[in-house]
Parts: sequence; structure tokens; C-alpha cells
Amino acid sequence: MTMVHHSDEANSPDHLQRKLNNRHLQMIAIGGAIGTGLFMGSGKTISLAGPSILVIYMLIGGMFFFLMRALGELLLANLHYKSFVDMAYDLIGPGAGYYIGWTYWLGWVLVGIADLSAVINYLSFWLPEGASFSPIQQAMISAGCVLFVLGLNLLTVKLFGEVEFWFALIKILAIIGLIGVGGYMILTHFQAPHGEVVSVSNVWSHGGIFPKGVSGFLAGFQIAVFAFIGVELIGTTAAETKDPEKNLPKAINAIPIRIILFYVLALFVVMSVTPWDHIRADKSPFVELFLNAGIPVSAIIMNLVVLSSVMSSMNSGVFSTSRMLFGLSKDGQAPSALGRLSKRAVPSNGLIFSCIFIMGGAVLQYFVPNTMEAFTLASSLCVILFISVWLLIMACYLRYRKLSPELHAKSTFKMPGGVLMAYVVIAFFLFTLVILALEPDTLKAVYVSPLWLVVLGVSYHVFYKPRMKKLGQETFD
Repeated sequence: MTMVHHSDEANSPDHLQRKLNNRHLQMIAIGGAIGTGLFMGSGKTISLAGPSILVIYMLIGGMFFFLMRALGELLLANLHYKSFVDMAYDLIGPGAGYYIGWTYWLGWVLVGIADLSAVINYLSFWLPEGASFSPIQQAMISAGCVLFVLGLNLLTVKLFGEVEFWFALIKILAIIGLIGVGGYMILTHFQAPHGEVVSVSNVWSHGGIFPKGVSGFLAGFQIAVFAFIGVELIGTTAAETKDPEKNLPKAINAIPIRIILFYVLALFVVMSVTPWDHIRADKSPFVELFLNAGIPVSAIIMNLVVLSSVMSSMNSGVFSTSRMLFGLSKDGQAPSALGRLSKRAVPSNGLIFSCIFIMGGAVLQYFVPNTMEAFTLASSLCVILFISVWLLIMACYLRYRKLSPELHAKSTFKMPGGVLMAYVVIAFFLFTLVILALEPDTLKAVYVSPLWLVVLGVSYHVFYKPRMKKLGQETFD
């Protein structure tokens, strides 16, 4: 098998440095698994799918576990891979590396834009009843958030790991607190303001587990998949992780437990306290639970938690996009300026470049002041792009199994189910793409997404290929 060339001089100022330890990696993995899609999107998903959202999360979570096991086996089979750009370039070809790198970059830019919509939505909690921010106020708040996250990322990767550690810890404690308060309300048969007694039977006594039938069940997939974006973030931290052979498997193997705890159990408690047909699509059910419990102070705290969750998601996104640009630049697939590191070993040009595009979210806030509409549009397009990246990761796994059976045989972290399971995961993600075409609000994103293929195709043939010919470079050893 060919090997992407990267020097191992970890302390060179031209290379990313291994400053993220196990504590940071575990929390980046958890932070990726608990995002804006869970805190903000779950209200809309519950209103679309009802209690069947629990089945959706378990199904998607299972597929992501296999995706991450495949990614883990690939990264550990060749520690020269700094991220899945290198992987795709090596196993499939330069076109695949170009596509996966730039698409992952745009996907996280769109996550940042969706997160800005969520910030506005959460900040509205503090406004008087019926009041809202003006479009210019929304745009200014969005711009301020982007500058704050840029400032954090420009310092050091260790600081990024530290900030992400605390952001993730806040989210975990909040969800455990929510499960605790909700559990207490269930055990004491609490009388909620909506008039019903809190009980686990509320989950199925309002039309059953599938109250909206097959169509409702399928409609819940878009935002549910969006909630999982970021789980694969571990794959972009590989170049900055200490002792990856030990730490990557630990982070990946913990994914199923996190999904059951943070998604399934938390939303089961939410729907036990507030029947699914009383949950508002445009509000965070996590904040509403504390209001229903008659603990307004906790609702305020929870609102601050969901705000920090959005900032955490943006922080991860900006980090991830800059590392992708760094990798693309090193392979000659992006301008060389984006591959330069600052004195602190941070790809500062890539960070600034990404943040300029995320600022587009501030413009979107001005032209689409309806935050839920802006959130759905950005998150749907984002889901389509990420699904294409996940499909390419699985295609890389299949190529690796075909080209390097000896590496697979030696692997101590094999993907369960192997090639057969890889095809099951691919079929599942293709099925999810079909579902997106069934809903009117997500269909818009399906129509728009081919434009990105055109942009990438043109830029690849007009800029990248001639550049490689001119330089006469070979990226393989």
C-alpha cells in the first residue's frame, strides 16, 4: 500500500504537535456526541417523530459505532495518516482526498452557521414575552460569537483541548442533572403545569411509540443525524493526540454508552415529564423540563448550559476546519498560505479563513431572521455533505481491506463485522439521503447540494490538477 509522506518531527514548527492527552480526547469525543442537534434540534425531532425518536437515536448510534470502529482501524493501521484526507488520498486517490477535505471543511462551516441560529434562539429566552431581536442585532451577536471562538483557537491546541474539556464537562453534568431531576419527578408522581402527572407511561400513552406512523418516524432522521455530527471529530485530532494506539480505541469504544446515556435516557426522561405532544418544536425541551418542574433558576442555568454547548460545537468546528485546510495545503490541494503554522503551532491562516466563511451565518441571520428556518436549512445541507464524507470513510475501509489484508490481520482494533458491516453502514447512510428528499424543508437542501459538486469539480480540474502538473509533484513515497 502507498503511504502519504509526512515527517515525524513532531516538534518542528512546520508540523502539528501532539498536545492533546487522553483527558482531552475523551471529552472531545463526548463533546462531539452531545451537540446543538440534541439540545436545540430534539424539540423539533420529537414533534415530528414522537417517542420513536428513541429508536432513531439507537439506530443511528449503532451505525456510528461501526463507522468509528472502521475509522479507528484505518488510523491505527497507518499512523502516518493525520486525518481522513490523507486516508482518502492514499486509498482512493487525489480526487477523493480533495473532495473529502473540502467537503468536511464546508460541512463544519455550515455547522457553525446553524450554531449561530441556535445562539439567537437561546438568547431569546432572556427577552420579555413576545419580544425578539432585530435582524441587525442577530447579525451583530453572530459576528461577536465567531470572533470569540476565533480568539480561543488562535492561542494553542492545548488551550483548545482544555476549553473543550470544560465545555463537555458542563454538558455532561447538565444532562446528568436533568436525568436526576426528571427521575425524581417520575418517582414522586409530580403534578406538572401541563396538568398531567409525571410518569414513564407518558412516553407511550399519547398515541404509542410510533404516533405519527412511518412518515413521522422517517421525518425525524434529518435533525437526529445532525445531532451526531462531530462524533468523527476524533479522526481529525489524530495528528495532535498523544499515544493514539491507546487513546483512540478508548474514546471510540465508549460511544455506545454515551449515546444510551446522553440521548436515549435523557430524551426518555424528557418525554416522561412532558408528553411528546406538549413539547414545542422551537424550544429546547431540556430548558422546558426545568420550567415544568417549577425550578426557574435551574431553567436559567440549563439555558446557559445549552448556550455553552453551542459555543463548544462552534469551537470544535473551527478547530476541525483549520486542521483540514492544513492537511489539504500540505498535499497541495489548498493554497500554501493555509498550511502555515503560527509560533504556537496553530494553523492561524486556516482559522481566519474558516471564520470569514462562518461569518456568512451573520449575513444569514439578517436575511432569514426565522432562526428555526435558518437552522433547518443550514443543518440539512450540512447533513448531506457529512453523509458523503462518512460514505467515503467506509469506501476507504473497503479499499484498505482489499489492498492491505496483512495490515488488517495484524490490527488489534478490528472493525466488528468487517466488510459485511461496512456495506450495511453504507446502505444505511444512502437510505438517510433518500429520507431527506421526502420532507419539504429538507428537500431544499437536496436541490442545492449538487452545486457543491460543480464547484469542487471545476476547482479540481482548473486549479489543482494543472498546479500538480506544473510542479511535477508526487505526493506518494
